[in-house]
Amino acid sequence: MPDIVNVNYHNTGNSTKINTMGMREMQTRAFESRDAQYLLLKAPPASGKSRALMFLAVDKLVNQGIRKVIVAVPERSIGSSFSKTDLKKDGFFANWEPNDVYNLCTPGEEGSSSKVKAFHKFMDSDEKILICTHATLRFACEELDEAKFNDTLLTIDEFHHVSADVNNRLGELLKSIMNKSTAHIIAMTGSYFRGDSVPILTPENEAKFTKVTYNYYEQLNGYNFLKSLGIGYHFYTGKYTSAILDILDTYKKTILHIPNVNSGESTKDKHNEVNFILDAIGDVIKQDSETGVIHIKRHSDGKIIKVADLVEDSSRERDKIVNYLRNIKSLDDMDLIIALGMAKEGFDWPFCEHALTVGYRGSLTEIIQIIGRCTRDSNNKTHAQFTNLIASPEAIQDDVKVATNNMLKAITASLLMEQVLAPNFNFKTRIDNDDEEAEPGEIKIRGFKEPSSKRVKDILESDLNDLKATILQDDTMLKAMPGNIDPEVINKVYVFKLIWTFTKRVFC
Repeated sequence: MPDIVNVNYHNTGNSTKINTMGMREMQTRAFESRDAQYLLLKAPPASGKSRALMFLAVDKLVNQGIRKVIVAVPERSIGSSFSKTDLKKDGFFANWEPNDVYNLCTPGEEGSSSKVKAFHKFMDSDEKILICTHATLRFACEELDEAKFNDTLLTIDEFHHVSADVNNRLGELLKSIMNKSTAHIIAMTGSYFRGDSVPILTPENEAKFTKVTYNYYEQLNGYNFLKSLGIGYHFYTGKYTSAILDILDTYKKTILHIPNVNSGESTKDKHNEVNFILDAIGDVIKQDSETGVIHIKRHSDGKIIKVADLVEDSSRERDKIVNYLRNIKSLDDMDLIIALGMAKEGFDWPFCEHALTVGYRGSLTEIIQIIGRCTRDSNNKTHAQFTNLIASPEAIQDDVKVATNNMLKAITASLLMEQVLAPNFNFKTRIDNDDEEAEPGEIKIRGFKEPSSKRVKDILESDLNDLKATILQDDTMLKAMPGNIDPEVINKVYVFKLIWTFTKRVFC
């Protein structure tokens, strides 16, 4: 099936160039807001959010009276993104120098007494930087007074894991620290929608944040090699394993996400699914005992290709291959990664050309994260591809209604992705005697009405994708869009109502 979305980029190189302080375009934009007590940074995968945090945190430690920095990440593997970094070699005034003793992204239970004690010891010491998981942060703070966070910078990476719901412990913790201490907060995410209807922050707390947005088009358009991105769908009948080789091209560096075992697409035996795929590709020659890499002799040409199985349940075996993937340097080090819940947020394999996902994904955040795995800039590719393999609705199926809804939702999600990944146009009023040329992406219109308040302006500049997501994910809109309701009614009644509800939420 042809791509539903295909976006072309211009290779300006802007997003990868560095300035005299060693900062890329997004990092420079973030650093301009370094004095903000609460900062929300929304930027796509590979834009350099980890390095941006280092610049901001070091400045707060050196120039703003902040005594400590805590970096919280969703899973241990992402902690390595914040290891010691020489920032001075490219012109910055100080280095990022965490003490390995206080890097708590180490093997072991996240809520273990040793990690909680280490966190508490850090808070009472003269050490400056601690790195831990979201879970360790939650457990450690159960016994800490909020005042301990005075003059501390708390950074939440992958901020979409937070929500304003009272049952979200991380969200409640953040709210409490904001209300009862002088802490500074930096929240970072590649996707500000959670994939559900629960807002990330309450309107009162959201209003306190200075927002810095670097959109996907700016990032991808500023690459040196990547020229286009395709988003497409392929439909199958029966079991997905019978159709997988129609889409899986092992001549392209690929991440294959198989369906969750609880989904309708799953055969309910994830290991058999992996084995079937491996056998369909070729003959397994060996599995390296040290790295976990599977070597397969491909049926089509006899070439030996390398495969990583991240569906493996044994943590010991999985840690081997994860460690190998973390240290990949060469194009030939890996050809195919098969995963289920891993290889999404924070996972870095720049050589990846194709992200192939089996089964409908209900979360826009998850889709964004998966697409982000193949949109890294690398000299081995000019095109990146995301393909979703989903069940074709068949009249003989008992769950035809579910399959049809999943298909419509998947296609709707792709349309939203097009809005996120394609260029945005900024409309401004053209005034008399205005002879200045419009900036790239800017369109000046005589008589155009400017936003009536700062909050409306903020929504247009940084929350527009959230508004689009609210509209496109609404159940009534999903039923209306296939043509069941007159377009004028959709625009004047349904869309208007959703916009009103959205603005009411962010204004209240």
